[in-house]
Amino acid sequence: MDNAPAPIAPAPTAQPPVAGLLLAAGAGSRHGSPKALRRGDDGEPWLLRAIDALREGGCSPIIVVLGARGDEAERLLPGRGETPERGGDLIVVHAVDWAQGVSASLRAGLAAAAALEPAPAAVAVVPVDVPDLDGRVVARLIGAGDDDDATSVGPDTLRQAGFGGRPGHPVVIGRRHWAPLGERLAGDTGARPYLVEHGVRMVDCGDLGTGADDDD
Repeated sequence: MDNAPAPIAPAPTAQPPVAGLLLAAGAGSRHGSPKALRRGDDGEPWLLRAIDALREGGCSPIIVVLGARGDEAERLLPGRGETPERGGDLIVVHAVDWAQGVSASLRAGLAAAAALEPAPAAVAVVPVDVPDLDGRVVARLIGAGDDDDATSVGPDTLRQAGFGGRPGHPVVIGRRHWAPLGERLAGDTGARPYLVEHGVRMVDCGDLGTGADDDD
């Protein structure tokens, strides 16, 4: 009789995390103050609302890119999460070249994500001016929700939330795209041309929100 012990199955490998990337660096010149400082009708800062949605959707850590009046915006953050050195999940990045446009903010955020250890599989990117962003939308995009067809993201992932056929946010960008995307970014043009060129997958989220941004 063979009394040899049964082989021990290897422990499952943990799925690399998906980091949240919140872009909140712009001056908001159309309405007189940075959008990182704007509040909803209920008085809650858009900045905190977006952070909460990313957290509720399963993202960690969360990289917040600030620029115009960044020190003032950063003062809104205590109480919602400490800096990594103090055991929390927020990473605050000040984009010194924020005035060059959204490309500077996105490039700074991707660089911060690339410096993380362990490196996330992907980032879920949202701008701060999507005030009705719901954590369920984030979860659907990163495969952390209850949808039967949801799959986890990986380094090659490119996904974008869609609302009635209109592209919106979040945009999920796998790690292998960060460097080539960063090389393409310029001025006030974001990731959209790269996403289209590389066959981004649209994920319908119209049942969870409008996806409308407040660009006034």
